[in-house]
Amino acid sequence: MFRNVLVWLVIALVLLSVFQSLSQHAGSSQELVYSEFLKDVRADNVQSVMIGDDRMTLLGSRRDGSEFRTVAPYDDGLINELDKHSVRFEQIPIKRNSFLVDLLLNALPFVIFIAVLIYMMRQMQAGAGGRGAMNFGRSRARLQGEDQVKVTFADVAGVDEA
Repeated sequence: MFRNVLVWLVIALVLLSVFQSLSQHAGSSQELVYSEFLKDVRADNVQSVMIGDDRMTLLGSRRDGSEFRTVAPYDDGLINELDKHSVRFEQIPIKRNSFLVDLLLNALPFVIFIAVLIYMMRQMQAGAGGRGAMNFGRSRARLQGEDQVKVTFADVAGVDEA
């Protein structure tokens, strides 16, 4: 039961991380070189800009309705340039995870490692049926007494294969 729940939990976490990484990059925005972005701003073609929480990523829309995305170098005059050309701009708020989420994300690799280690240790212990790492050299031969032998020499005398 515990293994089944653990397997489904791992599958769910992997799928969740794949969907989350794909959803961040999805969108119809066009990648734009920063110099082209500045030309568009100076030509009054840019309507609004959202500045990313790292101050390097810029997401915006043009006056014709198309969207763009660019990465800006450190530019002190960018805000003044946007203000001078009446471009509406805003800072995207910094997304912060709660303490519990950060703790779980940081502790998850260690918990998985310890769980795998415990699982491997249990598999190595001597178990029923000779399973285990320390049972590889043990013989399963049994000593038979005189009364347990049912085949006699007379039964096999003259047979080459015997």
